Amino acid sequence: MNDLFFHVFNDANFIDIKIYQYGYEKCKPAHSFGPALRQHYLFHYIISGKGKLVLENSNNTNNMYNLSSGEGFLISPNKCCHYIADEQYPWEYIWIEFSGLKIDEFIKISGLSCDNPIYKSDNKSSIQLKNKMFDILNSNKDDPLEAMGHLYLFLFLLKNSNQGRMKPTCGDLKNFYVREAINYIENNYQNNITIEEISAFLGLNKSYFGKIFKEVINSNPQEFLIKYRMSKACQLLKTSNFSIKEVGEKVGYINPLHFSKIFKNTFNISPREWKVKNQYKN
Repeated sequence: MNDLFFHVFNDANFIDIKIYQYGYEKCKPAHSFGPALRQHYLFHYIISGKGKLVLENSNNTNNMYNLSSGEGFLISPNKCCHYIADEQYPWEYIWIEFSGLKIDEFIKISGLSCDNPIYKSDNKSSIQLKNKMFDILNSNKDDPLEAMGHLYLFLFLLKNSNQGRMKPTCGDLKNFYVREAINYIENNYQNNITIEEISAFLGLNKSYFGKIFKEVINSNPQEFLIKYRMSKACQLLKTSNFSIKEVGEKVGYINPLHFSKIFKNTFNISPREWKVKNQYKN
């Protein structure tokens, strides 16, 4: 394999979880990256060698970690990072950059965060995780479904093998309520639903529902509903001949002016302009 390889993943049809890029690098001695901010989650697995990671935590101060082969590290969005290969035994690693509407929930249950960014596992599980990352790296570049399938399996292995993962409990009602709320949104986003309606469906007080939703997935219910509707609108604008008004109606906005305003606030471009730039050509 070459000393450096990466691939940028351009498919915009995935919403819940999506890949932005992935790659491999065999670093030169003292090779470094940063300080820099990442917009999405970025996970590195160290195949061989050693290195140092300096990463900003939730208190906006820096922690330093000395890492070696068989370990991994997660860089969280909008946290300053700086990592440096060892001068004598520079590391070789593979990485994946990913995001999506549901990714915060996957990351949380894995036990990884900006305060606990280091992946450790037993040797067998660590090798399985590495192999799954290579499956993503070697997937068919012309068929993004293959890479996405491997990504789900990678997240499954990350959740189950990390030594710091969250232990599930029978009384964890918060995650249950949030999963039910997301399922409700996925099944009813095209209707004129409200946060009051969702909290009533769950039998919860609206303010308490908003609090636990924010706690579990780091987004309030209204923000999540808008992001979900806008992602569905993008799919329709890109793949159909529906008018802007029809697209708005299909994602829950009866008033086309309201839909256009929300869309522009989300993407800084009108739905009509977005459609011209992104619609599939026959």
